[in-house]
Amino acid sequence: MTIAIRAFVPSDEDAVVALWEDAGLTRPWNDPRADIRRKLTVQPELFLVAVDGDALVGSVMAGYDGHRGWLYYLAAAASHRGRGVGRTLVAEAERLLEAMGCPKVQLMVRPDNTGARGFYDALGYEPFETWATGRRLIVDGPGRPD
Repeated sequence: MTIAIRAFVPSDEDAVVALWEDAGLTRPWNDPRADIRRKLTVQPELFLVAVDGDALVGSVMAGYDGHRGWLYYLAAAASHRGRGVGRTLVAEAERLLEAMGCPKVQLMVRPDNTGARGFYDALGYEPFETWATGRRLIVDGPGRPD
C-alpha cells in the first residue's frame, strides 16, 4: 500500500461523497456536494484526499480563519482503516495550517462518536469542556438543522 496525499480535484467528488456516506459523516440536512462546492471557493488547497493507486481512500477538509484552524470531514475507507490514512491526512492538514501561521487547530466530534474521540485523543487532541452552538444560515436539505 502506497498512500499519496494530494489536493482534491473536481473529478474526486463522487468518490469523496461515497466515502463520507460509507463513513457515516453525511446528514440529511447537509448536502455534501454543496459543502464541496463551498470549500472549493475558500482555501481549496486545504481540501485533501488520500489515494492508494487509483482508489480514493481518505479525505479531510481544513480551514484557517486567522485565529484558529479547523478540521472537517476526516474519513478513511473501511478497507484502509487502521493503516495510518487518517493520521497521515491530519498530519498534512496540520503542516499546511502551520505553514499559514495557524497557532492552533480544533474540530468537532459528535458526543456518541467514541471511535473518533479515541482517534483524536491518540493524536494528542485535548477535549474541551465547552458548549458548542451554531445557527444555519442556508438550508441545504430536509431534516433538523445541524
